[in-house]
Amino acid sequence: MVIENNMSDTKRHLINFLAVAAIFAIIVGLKQTGRLSPYIQGIMMTTCIAIVMSTSLNLATGFLGQVTLGHAGFMSIGAYTSAIVTCTLRDAGILTGSAGADITRFLFGMLCGGVLAAIFGVFVGIPALRLKGDYLAIITLGFGEIIRVVIQNMEITRKGRSYIGIDSLSNLYVVFWVMVTSVSVIYALVNSKYGRAFMSIREDEVASGASGINTTYYKVLAFTISAFFAGVGGTIYAHYIVTLQPSTFNFSKSTEYMIIVVLGGRGSLTGSVVAAVFLTALPELLRTFSTYRMLAYSVALVFVMIYKPGGVFGSYEFSLVQTLRKFFGKKAPAVKAAAETTGEGDR
Repeated sequence: MVIENNMSDTKRHLINFLAVAAIFAIIVGLKQTGRLSPYIQGIMMTTCIAIVMSTSLNLATGFLGQVTLGHAGFMSIGAYTSAIVTCTLRDAGILTGSAGADITRFLFGMLCGGVLAAIFGVFVGIPALRLKGDYLAIITLGFGEIIRVVIQNMEITRKGRSYIGIDSLSNLYVVFWVMVTSVSVIYALVNSKYGRAFMSIREDEVASGASGINTTYYKVLAFTISAFFAGVGGTIYAHYIVTLQPSTFNFSKSTEYMIIVVLGGRGSLTGSVVAAVFLTALPELLRTFSTYRMLAYSVALVFVMIYKPGGVFGSYEFSLVQTLRKFFGKKAPAVKAAAETTGEGDR
């Protein structure tokens, strides 16, 4: 039975991987044939950044249930750290001169940015996550602003002046796979025993602690991983925009990603991905109506919040395998087992 389950998991992972590979092949084909203009590629890059940022924020806000308003602070740490690392290596003549070396330098900068953001996540998370609700939101909001002010006054970040000279290393192909890897890791985490601990804390922290769950440990862990992927998103942003300004990572930036999480559904990675695509593409699609596009954008948000206050997807997660089973008329294993137990399968 265990072997069958493992084989089933292997097949499910293989089907998901083939679907992602097919999407990537379509992107490559469209780009190679010139059907993806630089403008469309820019929207796709921005969407990938929004997906990484919103899914990582959903880990802390949706699955752990802790409202954080300083996610842009971790993003800025990742952006500036990776920019400093890649520029330093380039000036020293290390990992530069070829496409493979540039990608390696970009990934190394991304690792440094993510790790430093995670370290700050630990230092902020240990005292802050002992608080709840509004107090935690205010603490994280203050943290994001402190980071922005510190960056504005550090010599290594050029004291608030534009940080220019960053190499454009975020190409669509690399960023696509970074986005897929980030979402996959977070998805695997929330479906593990760690994810179940996060959700139990979200539902009732006192009961979770009484049942033996180390609530502080799991809260800091989720907060740290969330900060790591925010640093990854910052790295992609820095090497796509190639010029950094501290004012970019302000409260509005954190709010932008919080809106994506709330609109898609707190506790749904599918919702975060779809909402990130929708909210990134919608303002661009409405650019023809430039005078009213932000008004239409705001009205759409208001209507969604009125009729779907829990988010469009709530806690729903899309499953390609389950969808294929329904399409081909086969019952999912869990449904089939339930039907056999209740005797419905014999009717």
